[in-house]
Amino acid sequence: MDLENSLGIPYLEDLWRRLTRRSPNSQSNWLLDSIVLAGLGLPLEEARQYLARTQPAFGEFEQWILERNDGLIEPLRLERLNATIAQTPYSAGLQSALRTIETSGPVLSTNDLSFWEENGYVVLHEAISAPACRAAERAVWDFLRMNPDDPATWYQPSTHGIMRQFFHHPTLRANRKSLRIHKAFAQIWGTADLWMTVDRVSFNPPERPGWKFPGPNLHWDVTLASPIPFGVSGMIYLTDTEGTQGAFTCVPGFHRRIDVWLKSLPAGADPRREDLESLGAVPIAGRAGDLIIWHKALPHGSRPNRSTRPRIVQYLSMHPAKRDHNPGWK
Repeated sequence: MDLENSLGIPYLEDLWRRLTRRSPNSQSNWLLDSIVLAGLGLPLEEARQYLARTQPAFGEFEQWILERNDGLIEPLRLERLNATIAQTPYSAGLQSALRTIETSGPVLSTNDLSFWEENGYVVLHEAISAPACRAAERAVWDFLRMNPDDPATWYQPSTHGIMRQFFHHPTLRANRKSLRIHKAFAQIWGTADLWMTVDRVSFNPPERPGWKFPGPNLHWDVTLASPIPFGVSGMIYLTDTEGTQGAFTCVPGFHRRIDVWLKSLPAGADPRREDLESLGAVPIAGRAGDLIIWHKALPHGSRPNRSTRPRIVQYLSMHPAKRDHNPGWK
């Protein structure tokens, strides 16, 4: 059956067929899937659920994609996607856009990068402007239908804990386009040829009688099977966040000793069920607009909010089209 492909991404048809079970036995390429969805401004979780539950026609799927991009996807973005999928050289226009990032001044200093190597995380201050930060925070409050001045509204039930399925808003998209954020990830990866993930936000209110912190506690988002693939994650504080305010928490430097630690565990032990807090977990305070980037080998998470104000963050990350992958899960 021939399909009209208005976006001009041939691979998108294959992804649609697989995730709607029209071609359940076709070979999946998780890396290309993630690149295509990121390039089209889609969260992986949301896209999979939409396709599996709704079973849309292909044209409906394309329209759904456009709606999540305010009706427009820049031609250069589509061109880059197709070149990446086909593994063909970028055009002069694409090369020029990436060269702008490559040749721009560093946003992470030499000391920042040394800190990163030692601790496995780094903080970029003022990753986004104060107005951009306030606008994104306001968008979160509006999406959640909560009043920042009325704590009684902060505890509406959520099926995702402190994670909130808020992905698509002009302020969130603007933050993902921050050149300072792109440059920070480029310095860590050693290339500007990166793809921005589309991730959700988090709202962690203060604990109170009847509402206790639901997690996530310290965990990993990567396989612990050797070799552990290199990867990074990131988040922007949208509010000033003290260490006691449910701040991002990690075990600094654990990426350098995780292999030795894993080998030291008793046979059959599940590393994910160990007492990770005892490994030296530290909350990382920050100011509104700060970006935290962390190495995926670090145990990380949030913690109970013991303050009087919620912690609000936007998650995001960047990664190259080709990167390490270990299919085994441990």
